[in-house]
Amino acid sequence: MLKREIYLSKIRDFYDSDLIKILVGIRRCGKSVILKQIMDELKERNVDQEHIIYINFEFIEFEKLTDYKELNKYVKEKIKDQKMYYLFFDEIQNVNNFEKVINSLRASQKVSIFITGSNSRLLSDELSTVLSGRYVSFRINPLSYKEVLKLLGKEKSTDEIFEDYMRWGSLPNRFEFKNEEAIKNYLYGVFDSIILRDVVERMKIRDISLFNLILQYIIDTVGREFSAENIMNFLKNEGREVSTLTIYSYLEALCKALLIRKVYRYDVHGKAVLKTLNKYYVTDLGIAQIKNNKTEMDKSYALENVVYNELLIKGYDVYTGKTKKGEIDFVATKPEKKKYIQVAFSIPNEETKNREFSAFDSIRDNYPKYVITLDKLTYEYNGIKHINLIDFLMDDDF
Repeated sequence: MLKREIYLSKIRDFYDSDLIKILVGIRRCGKSVILKQIMDELKERNVDQEHIIYINFEFIEFEKLTDYKELNKYVKEKIKDQKMYYLFFDEIQNVNNFEKVINSLRASQKVSIFITGSNSRLLSDELSTVLSGRYVSFRINPLSYKEVLKLLGKEKSTDEIFEDYMRWGSLPNRFEFKNEEAIKNYLYGVFDSIILRDVVERMKIRDISLFNLILQYIIDTVGREFSAENIMNFLKNEGREVSTLTIYSYLEALCKALLIRKVYRYDVHGKAVLKTLNKYYVTDLGIAQIKNNKTEMDKSYALENVVYNELLIKGYDVYTGKTKKGEIDFVATKPEKKKYIQVAFSIPNEETKNREFSAFDSIRDNYPKYVITLDKLTYEYNGIKHINLIDFLMDDDF
């Protein structure tokens, strides 16, 4: 079992805190494993088993506990003394009104609560209002490339491993399968579970064929500016005429199921986040691959997607950048830190070099600027750093 240290190191400080610890991520990205690793660490600290309560709401033996009053009763009956109890609720979105029991237990018992979910409602303004600042959230992603190498027992990257990662993504369990057919079958199973549980049942969407068409369009145009007019024309060619309201509701469902992520534009000169002409990237390239309308995804945009996901893993807020002359791929920000990034497959000639590096020409501030490619030989040009993609993926300090 790969230890997800990248997340454990952030969560450890809150083990004994009364803040509710929320872990949110796409199905099968490894949230349950992280919970079990936290429980193992608590046992290493001599917390006895009776003070660790774990409930996975996808297990049939806990089905009756999806009623929040039953859940509250069950947990209180387990609490026998005044010592700290550690409560782990896995896939809690299956519990109606779960926030009521979470708030009640936190207020009335000496507990440290950890919850996971596969729906972005756990990150929504609605939930933050209900819990009113009494929580801390962690976004759990599929494996980073560095984690993939550890899982495979490899010290160094190879072209073969990276191609496999870029094609089939990094949901942890998919690495149990060695041939493409088995990997596809696994990924289809994950996708179907997301559709059935997080979309059809929870979002009450009935037109699955339309849902699939919209997802297919987003995957086919990943990393490109989204246009409602273009997607309506695409659907019309597929014999489907729908309103923009329907399109946006389905896009919201895709985002809430954490299959895709919306990326807003950032006006570099006006220093403001713009709400129009946003882009979408996929959470896992493996699921994108099986839903792609082509033999394989466009590699340049797939590389963009890899960089975008890695920036999230490294803790950045990420936007696409609008400049006076055009755009740059990403503006990545942290408190007191900002980086501008262009992504390309390679820089084979002067024309490509000028195009990629000149994207930064109108940016006059002194924040670092990078061009990331798969080229083995890199250099610096006019203060702009050209770096290798694998080096970027392996660099914890970027």
